[in-house]
Amino acid sequence: FLYFILDFLQKIKTNKKEVIKMDISIEEVTKNADNKEYALQALKEQGKMLEFVSSELQDDEEVVKTALTQDGEALEFASDRLKGEKDIVLLAIKTAPWTAFYASESLKADKELIMASVKDCGQTLYYASKELRDDEEVVKAAVANKGIIIKYASYRLRSNKEIAKIAMEQDKRAYQFLTKELKEDEEIKALKDAK
Repeated sequence: FLYFILDFLQKIKTNKKEVIKMDISIEEVTKNADNKEYALQALKEQGKMLEFVSSELQDDEEVVKTALTQDGEALEFASDRLKGEKDIVLLAIKTAPWTAFYASESLKADKELIMASVKDCGQTLYYASKELRDDEEVVKAAVANKGIIIKYASYRLRSNKEIAKIAMEQDKRAYQFLTKELKEDEEIKALKDAK
């Protein structure tokens, strides 16, 4: 038993450096806004502090990736240039799928990126390019996560019975956004009326 206690204490002593936390405040980060080493340490613990580092560091790939690894929502504070980098935005989406909203317009037309987001955050369909809102695979994934988001699908896909069924099974309110023809379909009406 004593061996296990001593072993445990040794592990604590060995890992002590990893356990020590920085005292991070907005004032400290602002004071060190140009200090890359400080920023890297601070952002490992609080990614959203990216907001308070210099614009040069907000455009530094290593700094931004460090922030996003800790908190995907930090993408909001990355430079516009980095919001156009697919690997950067995908890193943010891993922990905060809705951050696809911050992606550049060209990335909002990237099927792989949008698919990575809509499977966990159907609302991303709203920000997707017109072409992707008419992509069957993207829309199916989006409505499977959030049925009512069918309202942002193309007219063609809002009249697709298979997609309508997926959306209705997820959220009956999707019915109001279906085409007139589908609203008259007996199977769709049965889904709407099912308890």
